[in-house]
Amino acid sequence: MFGPDDSFLSTLVSLTKRLPAYPLFGRGETRLQPAYVGDVGEAVARIMAQAGEPAETYELGGADTYTYVGLVRHVAQATGARTWPVPLPFAAWKALGFAAELLPSPPVTRNQVELMQLDNVAAPGRPGLAELGITATPIDAVLRQMGEAGTVRARR
Repeated sequence: MFGPDDSFLSTLVSLTKRLPAYPLFGRGETRLQPAYVGDVGEAVARIMAQAGEPAETYELGGADTYTYVGLVRHVAQATGARTWPVPLPFAAWKALGFAAELLPSPPVTRNQVELMQLDNVAAPGRPGLAELGITATPIDAVLRQMGEAGTVRARR
């Protein structure tokens, strides 16, 4: 999920703006379909308001599907960042995660690395936001909000 002041999109924006080379998980081919936190909250409220038990399992994917490298490039372009995505093997990330877990607030864990090895997209044919009457909010809308709040300087 993503939203203003989150630990996903905000971190991605911050790192792409500060780092000349952005370390990717593997080759950056993992597919992601991040959903806006407000859309997910609204979906949960609508599901809970239904009478009885929900008859379906909902897959709450966002408006767009990206590869990880594609998302990094998209965010960098949208914010005017100049960074170069650089592949870093998963084995190196696992070693970093192991070492980082010794810290009080690890910046990356082995569990996070494992999650980045798996696609995180809504299953085709499953009900989702649209079936609940919710139009998925694209990442660009939140990047604009962050820009208006001064968190991101949008590229013109």
